[in-house]
Amino acid sequence: MIAALERLARPYMDRRMVTLVALGFASGLPAPLVFGNLGIWLRDLDVSRTEIGLFALATTPYAINFLWAPLIDRLRLPFFTARFGRRRGWALFSQLLLIAAIVMLSRMDPAANLSGVALAVVFVTFISATQDVVIDAYRIDILEPDKYGAGSAAAIWGWHLGGTLVGGAGGLYLAAAYGWNNAYLILAAGVLVGVAAVLLSPEPRYRPSEETLRIEFAAAAAIRARPGFGGALGSAAIWLHHAVVAPFADFMRRRGWLLILVFIVVFKFGDALLGRMSGVFYRELGFELTEIADVAKVFGLAANVIGILLGGMLVARLGFLRSLLVAGILSAATNLTYSWLALSGNDMTVFTIAVIADNLTGGLAVVAFVAYLSSLCNVAYTATQYALLASLGNLGRIWLSATSGWMVDSLGGNWALFFALTALIAFAALPLLLVMMRMFPEQPQKAAAQ
Repeated sequence: MIAALERLARPYMDRRMVTLVALGFASGLPAPLVFGNLGIWLRDLDVSRTEIGLFALATTPYAINFLWAPLIDRLRLPFFTARFGRRRGWALFSQLLLIAAIVMLSRMDPAANLSGVALAVVFVTFISATQDVVIDAYRIDILEPDKYGAGSAAAIWGWHLGGTLVGGAGGLYLAAAYGWNNAYLILAAGVLVGVAAVLLSPEPRYRPSEETLRIEFAAAAAIRARPGFGGALGSAAIWLHHAVVAPFADFMRRRGWLLILVFIVVFKFGDALLGRMSGVFYRELGFELTEIADVAKVFGLAANVIGILLGGMLVARLGFLRSLLVAGILSAATNLTYSWLALSGNDMTVFTIAVIADNLTGGLAVVAFVAYLSSLCNVAYTATQYALLASLGNLGRIWLSATSGWMVDSLGGNWALFFALTALIAFAALPLLLVMMRMFPEQPQKAAAQ
C-alpha cells in the first residue's frame, strides 16, 4: 500500500513543481478580480444580474489569446528576451504590465463609471491572458510528457492558491476590512510571486522534432522559390509562416482534430454557467462576505487541492481520456448539490457540502483537461497550440456563460432549476468523449511524443 502511494506521488517529487506552483499562483490571482469577486462588488452596488452576467464579455481576451500567441512563440522582445530568454523574458514583461493593469482597475469607481470599469477589466484580462500563454508554454516546455499530469496538478494547485485563497478569499477579507478599491490595490502586489519564480528558474530548452524542422525547412524553400520573395520580403513571409500558419497546419494534420476542438468547447460549459453566478447566488441567499470567504474559498480550496492531487494520480493511472470521463461524470453530478442548497436556503451545512463536493470533482476534471490539452501540443509551437486549445475551452466559459444571469432572470430567479440545467448541460459533453475514446484512444499519447 505504502509502496503504491509512493509510486503515485513520485511525479510530484520534482523541484520544477515548486516553480509551476508559483507561476500558477500568478496566473490565478487576477481571476477573482474579474470574475467572482467582481460580481459580488457589482451586486453590492445594485448592478443587475443581467449586467453582471454581461461583464463576462469583458473577459473575452481569455478566449482569444491564441490570436497573439504566435508572437510569444516567435517574437523577440527588446531587452527581455536577450536578458532572460524566450519564455522567461515574455513572462516578466507580461507580469510587470499585469501589476500596472490591476492597479489601474483598483482606482475605478463602478458606481460612477461602470463602462470605465469594463474597459479596465478588458485591460487586466488582456495582459493576464498573455501571461497565461507564456506560463502554459513554459510548463509544457520544461516537462517531459510523462510529467504532464503532475505538472498540470502543480500549476492548477498554484492557480487556486492565488485565485481561490489569496485573490478570492483574501480579496473578500480585504474588501470587508478596507473596501473593494484598496483590496484590489493590495492584491496587485501578489503578482510579484510569479516574478520571483521566473527570476529563480531556468529557461526551457527549445527542442523541436526533426520532422517539424523538415516541414519548416521545406516551407521556407518553397517561399524562397516564389518570384519576388527573396531578401527581406521572403524572410518576413517565412517568419509569418512559421509563427502563424505552421502551428495551425500542424494541428490540422492530426486525426480527428475537428472533433477534438468541438469537445474542448463544450466540456466545461455547464460548470462555467454555475461559476459565473455562484457569488451572486450566495449573496442572494443572505450569506455574508466573510462566510463566503470561509466556505467557498477556504474549505473549497482545501477540497480542490485534494481533487487536484487525486487528478494528477488519476491521469497517471488511467490516461487522459478515461480520466476525463470519470472526472466529467462526477463534476456534472455535483452541480446538483447547488440545487439542494437553493431549496435549503441559508443553510451553512448544505452550503459547505455543496462547495466541497463541487471543488473536489472540479479539481479532478481540470487536471485531466489541462493534461489532455498539453498532450496535444507540438513542442515547436507550444504557446500557439496550447493557447488555441485553452482559448476554445474558455470560449464556453466566457462567451456562453454571459447568458447565465439572463437564464436565472428568465427562470424567475429559480436557482434550483438553473443549477439542474447546468448539470444537464455538463453531462451533454460526455457522449462526445465516448466517441473520441472509441475512434482514437491512443492519439494523445502519440501527440505528446512529438
